[in-house]
Amino acid sequence: MFIFNRRTVRRHRDRAAASFGEHDFLITDVAEKLADRLDDIQRSFPVALDLGCHNGGLGRRLNGRGAIETLFACDLSQAMAATAGPLATAADEEFLPFADDSFDLVLSNLSLHWVNDLPGALSQLKRVIKPGGLLLAAMLGGDTLKELRHALAAAEAACEGGLSPRVSPFADVRDGGNLLARAGFTGSVADSETITVSYQHPMGLLADLRGMGETNAVAKNRKGFTQRTTMMHAMAAYQETFGDEDGRIPATFQVIYLTGWVADA
Repeated sequence: MFIFNRRTVRRHRDRAAASFGEHDFLITDVAEKLADRLDDIQRSFPVALDLGCHNGGLGRRLNGRGAIETLFACDLSQAMAATAGPLATAADEEFLPFADDSFDLVLSNLSLHWVNDLPGALSQLKRVIKPGGLLLAAMLGGDTLKELRHALAAAEAACEGGLSPRVSPFADVRDGGNLLARAGFTGSVADSETITVSYQHPMGLLADLRGMGETNAVAKNRKGFTQRTTMMHAMAAYQETFGDEDGRIPATFQVIYLTGWVADA
């Protein structure tokens, strides 16, 4: 499967690393919620991995949850990993460089939606988690950026006579539990929440997406820069279709949470 250009994903994260903290509101919010979920689990996880760690924000918010003694971290971007602490390294979620049964817990915060083969990545994660261990992950779901997707489609149809994949495809929450079970996890649970962010102008949203390293990396996207006319049409369509009485526009992010255990014989 080749949906995303992983080199493009890495390049976007490398570019975002230096000023990531100015745009990481969404990743910070979801990190807090992942950490809170560990409060409900009465187990100890001495050795854990933060997969797709960005700048290490999730690790800094654990605050002793899960009785984690050693937290390793990795990110596709070396520039991101360099900001995430001494036990962070660059690693690809599609080719995990860890031995079998290495971790009691794997956490992943808004990274797995960039993986081409999600079932394969989940199978690799099961391999590196010890029996009795836990996977707790969050990824973006299918309703994410639905307003932006609508506005770009309308603009391209009007200005360029066709459509191209300007916004990444995302998984559906209904598939989450099935994918975990298919990978061999037990007690699999997938649930979701919708986070709506308000902006004065759509360009503010685009700036945050770029600053988070979350801009388009679809392998078959149209090459070259978006035409100025098309972009201006899209921004106008966004505000006209979705703007409120104060002129502010919403941006929807659907977050899917995945919880799966590795059976303990």
